[in-house]
Amino acid sequence: MAKRDSFLLRIDPTVLAALRRWADDDLRSLNGQIEFLLRRALQEGERWRPAPDEAPAQTPRSPRRREGGA
Repeated sequence: MAKRDSFLLRIDPTVLAALRRWADDDLRSLNGQIEFLLRRALQEGERWRPAPDEAPAQTPRSPRRREGGA
């Protein structure tokens, strides 16, 4: 598994709550959702430049939807 760095993120509570709901809807962890959104924004803004020794990143997957209602 690839090495992961950690850092402290200060975020508005309202934004955090919205991100948690979105992550739940997409069946992702909060951390996974934040990373997904950042990676997608970097790719769309043509700013994604993986390190030379890093494997090419996968294109962000579309959100997974729950089966059956609710």
